[in-house]
Amino acid sequence: MRKSPWVLLIFVLIGGLMGGILGEILHVMAPQGNIQSIFSTHFTPGISPPLTIDLVLLKLTLGFTIKVNLLSILGMFIGVYLYKNV
Repeated sequence: MRKSPWVLLIFVLIGGLMGGILGEILHVMAPQGNIQSIFSTHFTPGISPPLTIDLVLLKLTLGFTIKVNLLSILGMFIGVYLYKNV
């Protein structure tokens, strides 16, 4: 059976989303210390500030940021693993 790349994308996105949610929960619930600092560290690649094109009649704004932490990356790897084994 041939697997679709769209299914892989869905698995990776869901894995990253679940990992990101778990990271945010751990950030709030974990006591102050090493665990909280490790799991709350994130980086945000993207376009900041957003690109704005003003054409007088139409104004376009394009921008995005992605908040990535350790657990979201781990969730993406788990999504790829599940994709290969399902």
